[in-house]
Amino acid sequence: MKFCKAELDVTGARVVLAIAALMAMAASANAQQLPHSLRDALLGHKGPAEARRVAAPPVARYVSETGGTFVFDKAAPQPLIKFDNSAEVWVLSPQPASRGDVIYRNDLGEPVLRITKLGGMILFTDDVPMGTAAALSGRASSIQPPAIISFNVFVQRVTLASARATRAAQHLVEFSTVEDVRPETSVLAADSATVVAEAFERMARKGDRSVISRIFRVLLAEGRKPAASLKDGSLTITYSPDQGLAGRPSSKRIIKVLDR
Repeated sequence: MKFCKAELDVTGARVVLAIAALMAMAASANAQQLPHSLRDALLGHKGPAEARRVAAPPVARYVSETGGTFVFDKAAPQPLIKFDNSAEVWVLSPQPASRGDVIYRNDLGEPVLRITKLGGMILFTDDVPMGTAAALSGRASSIQPPAIISFNVFVQRVTLASARATRAAQHLVEFSTVEDVRPETSVLAADSATVVAEAFERMARKGDRSVISRIFRVLLAEGRKPAASLKDGSLTITYSPDQGLAGRPSSKRIIKVLDR
């Protein structure tokens, strides 16, 4: 059977139109399946199938809408969070909230995470105090510290903390222990030194060196409860080994003491 050129043109046009229609339908279907934003995906704007999604693993990595990444560890004896751009591990305390949500707070009582009833997550930071959505990125290794560290590792960690604090304060800041460090206290003593360095660097980044410029010595002392105090150019950090990582003040608590 033969077709004239006009008939071929019409037939070809119909085929093109049919293909275009199918592509438009497929694009529309995909658009309906995709969330409009990361916040929609996290805060419950999803269909029944999405609402039944698999729960996040107990130790997982997340990424926020602002691009920050962190590990949230619910498998540890105390919930922990660590941001990729920081050496500090934060200890969180869960608290029930409205609508069946759970808020995780730091040692100052400030909200850090909010887990919604549907499994969504909101991250609160100094830069985004009103909160930003965070999405599961994948599994992660535990950020729970080991039970003990060797004396050499302890010395290395304290030396590194001293170097970081020295750079932030722009003068030598010596670190020393009040009591002899024992194997069972080595981890918390070293971690106390780390959070001091974090506190110094946070203050330096904000351009606030007026206080840390007057600190020349950091004393790590064992005690009944975590604390920080400043006197005569010496910053004393008290740590309590019986409380795990919660037995030392966070960098934010140290900054609050220094800002008084």
